[in-house]
Amino acid sequence: MKLSLPFLGSLFHIGARPFGERDLTADPVDLFALWWERARKSEIFDHTACTLATSTPEGAPSARVVLLKSFQKGRFVFFTNYESRKAGELEANPRAALCFHWASLLRQVRIVGPVERVSGAESDAYFRSRPRGSRVGAIASRQSRPLAQRKILEEEVARIEGAHPGEIPRPDFWGGYAISAQQIEFWQARVSRLHDRFVYEKNAESAWSWRRLYP
Repeated sequence: MKLSLPFLGSLFHIGARPFGERDLTADPVDLFALWWERARKSEIFDHTACTLATSTPEGAPSARVVLLKSFQKGRFVFFTNYESRKAGELEANPRAALCFHWASLLRQVRIVGPVERVSGAESDAYFRSRPRGSRVGAIASRQSRPLAQRKILEEEVARIEGAHPGEIPRPDFWGGYAISAQQIEFWQARVSRLHDRFVYEKNAESAWSWRRLYP
């Protein structure tokens, strides 16, 4: 990652100090929570945005930005259309990676692990919390499929609005996935590209261990 002069200036402006062993926690999710809260206060754009990487069973990769909606006890949850490309790849090859880049903090976090669908109750609860327009959009969009013209989508939105003047139920083809972290890597920038990197890995007994990596 190349550090421009403005970024180098921000490294000192935000009062960042070297990231070292004394900053680590026994559970990496606790450290992630600390970084997450700092990013919530400092990021100009959405601090929940992260890159989700998936692949086909044959190993063909794809990546896109999603929004992380919750994390607890090593489960990192996002929501999507179960008929989308990402969902198809997750169903066929249920492993994925997330990458957060918080430019305001010069920090990055990478998360890797197996994926499974969350419960219907969890998906229902989050769907009800979404703005009405987002719920309508989730039903109207045949995500990842060809769209001949935008007018078709807009007409479908209008149809759904008319069909559901009150509560809008979650469709069966929409819901959440949870990545159960088996590896979490923390990266913080330093000058001369001699950055600090620590990776946590979970063993067969679900215990975490960490090691420092070369930048």
